[in-house]
Amino acid sequence: MNTELFIAKRIFSDKTVKKGISQPIVTIAVIGIALGLAVMILSVAIVTGFKLEISNKIIGFGSHIQIVNYDTNISFETAPINKQQSFYTDINELSGISKVQEFAIKAGIIKTKTDFGGVVLKGVGENFDWSFFDKNMVSGKSFRVNDSSKTNDILISNYVAKLLKLNVGDKIIAYFIQQPARMRSFIISGIYETSLSEFDEKFALVDISHIQRLNNWTDDEISGFEIIIKDFSQLDKMTQDVRDIVGFHFNPDGTKLKVLSIKEKYPQMFDWLNLIDMNVWVILILLIAVAGFNMVSGLLILILERTNMIGILKAVGTKNWSIRKIFLYQSGFLISKGLLWGNLIGITICVLQAKFQIFKLDPESYYIDAVPINLNLWHILTLNSGTLIITVLMLIIPSYIISRLSPEKTLRFN
Repeated sequence: MNTELFIAKRIFSDKTVKKGISQPIVTIAVIGIALGLAVMILSVAIVTGFKLEISNKIIGFGSHIQIVNYDTNISFETAPINKQQSFYTDINELSGISKVQEFAIKAGIIKTKTDFGGVVLKGVGENFDWSFFDKNMVSGKSFRVNDSSKTNDILISNYVAKLLKLNVGDKIIAYFIQQPARMRSFIISGIYETSLSEFDEKFALVDISHIQRLNNWTDDEISGFEIIIKDFSQLDKMTQDVRDIVGFHFNPDGTKLKVLSIKEKYPQMFDWLNLIDMNVWVILILLIAVAGFNMVSGLLILILERTNMIGILKAVGTKNWSIRKIFLYQSGFLISKGLLWGNLIGITICVLQAKFQIFKLDPESYYIDAVPINLNLWHILTLNSGTLIITVLMLIIPSYIISRLSPEKTLRFN
């Protein structure tokens, strides 16, 4: 039988103890732990949710991994590669690959009777994954590409639509500065909005065959391949796996291919997202420290209130460590009570925000219109266990005061 645990349970469940002088201080300590954990759950859920939302939007425009011509520069006039590649089958067979799709891009100018604006036309093929744009559609619908016939539909952003005063069904003309200059007419099939201004201001989607014709490419020439993977956390590994397959592949014309992950293509965006992690760590450390010091003060008051009990236990030969364990167990019960309430508060707020989007954001500043939530069971378990372990460890040293108390003095203490 665990005598220390038995005594701690009796003290914790004793209603007369709850009327003592320690009760207000202990209650404050428990409330501090509950609020601290609730804030930690919210912080982690919001930050990971924000990173996930922004990452998904960036990936929606450029996929996880791209294979392009090695000589391709940062402009939108890319050197083509051949669509018929020997490595295509090997990449599709990788366990972490979800889809491989071709694309082509070209910069142009959309002109109406009164306005004009620059865009980057992204040509997509029959196997393009439309799930991202379908999710962010605000008007109309996305088009589908059929290899047997060319479509003149175009998908533009809400930013471009407002700038040029366009609506679904409108006919627009795009001009391309080249020798000789060319133009193409399109019909707006849908309008999307991601609130990621860096991309919304640029990209419009069209049938890939338009880009091929404008660039005088054959049907087998494209700007590159986009690879969608199943697990973003495996991005670095999957990028290396694709590199191992593609290698320094030479095209028949002597050009080489290169493999870029989305992090390498947009490093500034992901570096910015990684900086947010530091804020979370600061919040977690401060809140755990506050919770720990709250419990230290509570433990000292509990020891002070139970001084006579300590003296009796010492008088009958109980070792100091056994007495310390009694108070550590009791502190553990109190911490667990605080964690229970903290989970209830934090998870409830997260669920309500995820379902009803109560707290809104300015899309121009935050790229999303509501506070995002990523409620992950592993994060919750880690926060709970980490808070419990660290807080109890912080109590071991203060509990050493019990060994400094002599039986004679404690029995006389009133």
